[in-house]
Amino acid sequence: MAVLEMRFESLLCPRFFYWLGVTALAWIVLRATWRLLRGAQVFLIGSGLRLGEFGRWAVVTGATDGIGKAYAKELAKRGMDIVLISRSQEKLDQVAEEIREQFKVETKTIAVDFGGGAEIYKVIEAGLAGVEIGVLVNNVGMSYSYPEYFLDVADLDDVIDKMININVMSVCKMTRMVLPAMVKRSKGIILNVSSASALFPAPLLTLYSATKSFVDFFSQGLHIEYQSKGIIVQSVLPFFVATKLSKIRKATLDIPSPETYVKAALNTVGLQMQTNGYLPHAIMGWIMTSLLPVSMIMNQTKKVNQGVRARYMKKLKEKGD
Repeated sequence: MAVLEMRFESLLCPRFFYWLGVTALAWIVLRATWRLLRGAQVFLIGSGLRLGEFGRWAVVTGATDGIGKAYAKELAKRGMDIVLISRSQEKLDQVAEEIREQFKVETKTIAVDFGGGAEIYKVIEAGLAGVEIGVLVNNVGMSYSYPEYFLDVADLDDVIDKMININVMSVCKMTRMVLPAMVKRSKGIILNVSSASALFPAPLLTLYSATKSFVDFFSQGLHIEYQSKGIIVQSVLPFFVATKLSKIRKATLDIPSPETYVKAALNTVGLQMQTNGYLPHAIMGWIMTSLLPVSMIMNQTKKVNQGVRARYMKKLKEKGD
């Protein structure tokens, strides 16, 4: 008994905790360094995949603006025919004509509102009949008009329905539609555009963050399920990109244009199951997930979003006056 007590006391000595701390710190540093080096390799070298070898056509949802339009154009540039799916037929026709003229590929358009519910998928399925789909880009998405506390979101019930339909149901339904043929051919790529807000809960963008977290988890799980069948599923988690959705017009090094972002993100396909898509974003993601406490990130996100909300409310009041 005395011997056991001595051993227990020895475990509590300062030297034990010192070495425990050193070991834990060494593990954290090694893990973070490995992720950083691996990320650098991915973004500096790229996968070199010939995406057209996975199938003739690429399907892009939310294809008339921002990241979706950039995916459609970059895939066309790489020799793929493009199916554009979005809400406005007028915008679809315009983007389809741009792509045909610029890249000399075929295009198809399907006009549907992803906020409308499950009935739209019959229309999409009919439009995709007989199309050999090599790449699916699930890009369509919606966010808040401005950061807001959950119960204070205007038309909350409608926003809940639309955001789940657009951000969650679309990913599941479109994947369900194209995956069987990909499995039959033993090749295919599904790119699901999530968001860096999926890495941690984002207060005042809570519902949006939660839906994007679903996209991230769904993508990673699906990749593990089907990689042995020749299918690549990638979760794409961008930070801010200069798009209408982000309400940022001017591109910078850390806030790239959609074209710059997508070109970099496509080069990670086949190398990363979960990617931030762009080297500066990957560095930000590495810092957030490897070095900073979750509580700090959530509190800082809350403060930033509170600031954005306050400025929005001020402008709204000034317009009213």
